Amino acid sequence: MNTFKQFTNEETSVWDKPQEPSLSRNLLNTIKADFEAIFAKDPSARSWFEVLTCYPGFQALLVYRIAHIFHQCQFYWLARFISYLARWLTCIEIHPGAKLGRGIFIDHGMGVVIGETAIIGDDVLIYQGVTLGGTGKQQGKRHPTLGNNVIVGAGAKVLGDIFIGDNTRIGAGSVTLCSVDNDCTVVGIPGRIVRRSGQKVDPLAHSQIPDPVADQIESLIQRIEQLEKPQQISDLQWTPFSVNSSQLAQFREKA
Repeated sequence: MNTFKQFTNEETSVWDKPQEPSLSRNLLNTIKADFEAIFAKDPSARSWFEVLTCYPGFQALLVYRIAHIFHQCQFYWLARFISYLARWLTCIEIHPGAKLGRGIFIDHGMGVVIGETAIIGDDVLIYQGVTLGGTGKQQGKRHPTLGNNVIVGAGAKVLGDIFIGDNTRIGAGSVTLCSVDNDCTVVGIPGRIVRRSGQKVDPLAHSQIPDPVADQIESLIQRIEQLEKPQQISDLQWTPFSVNSSQLAQFREKA
C-alpha cells in the first residue's frame, strides 16, 4: 500500500510519492478490472451489455487505454485524435499521456477532465464534473497524483502537482490545492481536511461528509442567541417612571 510521511515542523515536510501504475500491465486484464469495478460500486449496473453500451465512463476509459499505447509509442497526434473522438462521444476528456491504474470507475462522467501528467492509482472512484488539472503553464509534472481507493466527489477540482493519499475522500464541489495524507476527508473552497478517521471510507456514504459551512452557520446562530439573552433580561428588569413638573421644581430647589 502506498504511504505518505509528514515530518514535524522542525524538519522539512517530505511526501513519499505513490508508485506510478505499471505501464506493462496486460491491457485486457486492466479493462476487465475497470469493468468489474462498475459492478462493485454501482448498484444500478445490471448486465455487461448495459455497461458496454450505456456507461460513458467505461467507454472513455476503454478508448483512453488504446490512446495511451499510441502515446507511449510516440504517435502523439494519433493518440490525441483518438482522445478527441472519445471526448466528443462521452463528454469526458482524458489526456492520453495520463497514467491510470486498474479498477477505475468514472460514474456519470459528464465534464470530467484528467490532465496530461495526472497519475491515478487503483480502485479510484470519480464522479461527474471532476477536474484533475494544473495551475500554471510550467512544463513537467503539473497535475495531481491520486493514491489507491480515492473517491473524488461531483464537481471537485484537484489542481497542481499535489498528492492525494490512499483511501482519501474529496468532497463534492471542493477545490483541493495542497497535498493530503492517507485516510482523510477534504471539503470546502479551498479544500481543508475535516476528518482523519484512519478507516477506509464507504464510496456510497456521501451524505455523511461533514459540512463545515453549515457548522459555522449553526455556531453563529448559537452565539447570537447567547448575546440576545442578557438584553432580554435587562428589558424585563427595566421599569419606566415619570416625573411631574412639581416634583421637578422641588428637586431644582434642593439642588
